[in-house]
Amino acid sequence: MNKAKKTIFSNGLRVITVPLANSNAVTVLVLAGVGSKYENKKISGISHFLEHMYFKGTKKRTNHKAVAETMDKIGGAFNAFTGDEYTGYYAKVASSCFETALEWVSDIFLNSTLPEKEIIKEKNVIIEEINMIKDHPMGYIQELWMELLYGDQPAGWSIAGNKKSVLGISRKDLIDYMKNGYSSQNTLVCIAGAIDGEMAEKRVKKHFSLIRKGKRPTKKTVVENQKKPKILIEKKETDQTHLCLGVRSYGLFHRDKYVLNIIETILGKMMSSRLFIKIREELGLAYYIRTEVEATTDSGFLVTKAGVDTKKVERAVMAIIKEYKKISEQKVSASELKKAKDNIKGRTTLSLESSDSQAFFYGAQELLEEKITTPDKIFSLIDKITPDDILRVSKDIFKNKKLNLAILGPIEKEKRFENLLKF
Repeated sequence: MNKAKKTIFSNGLRVITVPLANSNAVTVLVLAGVGSKYENKKISGISHFLEHMYFKGTKKRTNHKAVAETMDKIGGAFNAFTGDEYTGYYAKVASSCFETALEWVSDIFLNSTLPEKEIIKEKNVIIEEINMIKDHPMGYIQELWMELLYGDQPAGWSIAGNKKSVLGISRKDLIDYMKNGYSSQNTLVCIAGAIDGEMAEKRVKKHFSLIRKGKRPTKKTVVENQKKPKILIEKKETDQTHLCLGVRSYGLFHRDKYVLNIIETILGKMMSSRLFIKIREELGLAYYIRTEVEATTDSGFLVTKAGVDTKKVERAVMAIIKEYKKISEQKVSASELKKAKDNIKGRTTLSLESSDSQAFFYGAQELLEEKITTPDKIFSLIDKITPDDILRVSKDIFKNKKLNLAILGPIEKEKRFENLLKF
């Protein structure tokens, strides 16, 4: 595996370089340690709003066309993304264009002008994005799931915000938020690909020399006090009913997070996983069915998502819970455990073939956990997991008081599901 090197400049800016011997590309990724969990209700969605505005013009590139053309002229791939604990900006280019990419990313990150007229226009764009999310049930059910788990706190709000909050965000709000969150100590630059690590560090030091100094902002810790199963149903005239059924689990720093990854894989991460075989192949209840684990610095969950015939929702819920119950009562076989471990290793290896995936893999770890765990180290930890570990963790998470069900579709009554939500 490739060796990542971390350097901290005197101003607190962290730089990670990941030379890739067999790559002809370079990815420049800048991560700021702020996202939707750092917001309050008045400015909900501001992390995402600011991300949009960074493509609207800088002192050097005075409009959105000039910003885009720099990358378009060299065939570069570029974009940005907002999560609950970070915001990222990146450019992926042929290795010969590394300097252009680094200068471009540093320019939008440090010198965006946030024009007032563009802010006004972008509010309408973001509102249409919010509308689009609600028109796509597979995406919107995830938002309902987060609302069900976390309620009226930042973790339970949409990353895009809501129409009222977006319309109320001012240019001053954006500037204040940027100054508070986009500082040297709260920013990380990761360069992965066909690079000389030492040279890349020097170039980063040059282009980010003017980054503002400042301490890392703080966020309120997620509050979780569930005592019984919870249900959230939003009625919508859809051709099928979409559901999220799962449990609260562990955050990034929990010792059993890799055990959770194996449970996730056994249940619903493979086409030969238990839930895929049961729900799709044997019962024919769904086209898509998958289980996912999410772990952040202060919360985590395991959830199974599916789209099913509205008349068969209860049957699908019962079948999923039955599989949850089974894995918490019976040890997995050695062969099934080995298959899950090998699947994780294979998927991880394939996912890290590109320079952009390498940049995010190492950058996100350092930003959120302040340490880097290599794939080889992760694999060695996974290899040590036993059937007893799977059973122990399954018993801990698959409890009635941690169970949650979110439903989106032409369904009205919650009571019909209350008796189903139990192990």
